Amino acid sequence: MFVNRVLSGMRPTGALHLGHYHGVLKNWVRLQHEFECFYFVADWHALTTHYDDPRTIEQHVWDMVIDWLAAGVDPAQATLFIQSRVPEHAELHLLLSMITPVSWLERVPTYKDQQEKLSDKDLATYGFLGYPLLQSADILIYRANQVPVGEDQVPHVEITREIARRFNHVFGKEPGFEEKAEAAIKQLGSRRARVYRQHRAKYLEHGDADALAAARALLNETQNLTLGDRERLFGYIEGGGKVILTEPRALLTQASKMPGLDGQKMSKSYNNTITLREDADSVGKKIRTMPTDPARVKRTDPGDPEKCPVWQLHQVYTDDATRQWAQQGCRSAGIGCLECKQPVIDAVIAEQHPMRERAQRYLDDPTLVRSIVADGCEKARKLAQETLRDVREAMGLGYS
Repeated sequence: MFVNRVLSGMRPTGALHLGHYHGVLKNWVRLQHEFECFYFVADWHALTTHYDDPRTIEQHVWDMVIDWLAAGVDPAQATLFIQSRVPEHAELHLLLSMITPVSWLERVPTYKDQQEKLSDKDLATYGFLGYPLLQSADILIYRANQVPVGEDQVPHVEITREIARRFNHVFGKEPGFEEKAEAAIKQLGSRRARVYRQHRAKYLEHGDADALAAARALLNETQNLTLGDRERLFGYIEGGGKVILTEPRALLTQASKMPGLDGQKMSKSYNNTITLREDADSVGKKIRTMPTDPARVKRTDPGDPEKCPVWQLHQVYTDDATRQWAQQGCRSAGIGCLECKQPVIDAVIAEQHPMRERAQRYLDDPTLVRSIVADGCEKARKLAQETLRDVREAMGLGYS
């Protein structure tokens, strides 16, 4: 039975901040009411860049799950689990590695980007090269058909689609499929048959999307094929066959508009964050000491909100009337910077209040979090085992 299933995960790298909330968690809370959702702690992924210091991972795992629950993720609506507690992820990753060209992994945009950004780390490891494939295994093991991502993560979903397609075409063929496809190629004539084979090789060996498009165009131009042979050859260029692994699609999410305390994107690497469950006094102190328009040296100096990081927070947290008040007051020097910051402080603390309340019961009784995750791992593993059983059987490994 077809199921609209969402799969998403986060790496446990420390306390979550308001950027995570506005960029990911608010969306997770919405999706849990619309789809069957599986949200997982990607602890193996944390090792791809932090393998040299794994001591903090365990505490980060539990802190992050509490942050999810605090943000409103509901274990009665969504399945929460830890990646490493479902070893089927690793086995599927291994099996998929047998058919995934290295060039497919090397062309994932974030591969070189991350190597440059994290130049202080030795990332010349298979684990780092192969992490997009592990991401694919994470998705495919649950036959998830929806993956919420920002635009920068779309290539990861695309490579997952290609891997699923290739697996299905290599291992899901109809009886006699290759013989029928080869016979159909002969119907193309010698020149077109040669060109078709060249395009097919480029696509299967290098993932060349242009070659795939060219082969499809060639088949559309060929008049002397039966409908069955045409469909066979459309499948044969990609491998052809039965669907065993579900091709997911990217569920595009809006990028977080949450600015940091310095006006840059909120990020731990910039040390400009407000954590999800931060103490109200600390929140107030951080916002009160935020930099403002450099032109406002004295209280009586007029300023320009567009040059002030606090104005960016107003755009997230305050209503039109308050923003108009802040604009006019800043430009006329009618209000001081501390006055301008107060509505933002109040709004952030009000947003965090229910989060701190929800989190407190789990802080008071950590066994509740362990129980939620244990139940989630059990449910996730049952699904993963079903998929892996089909994968093993298709690959000839179903014997006992």
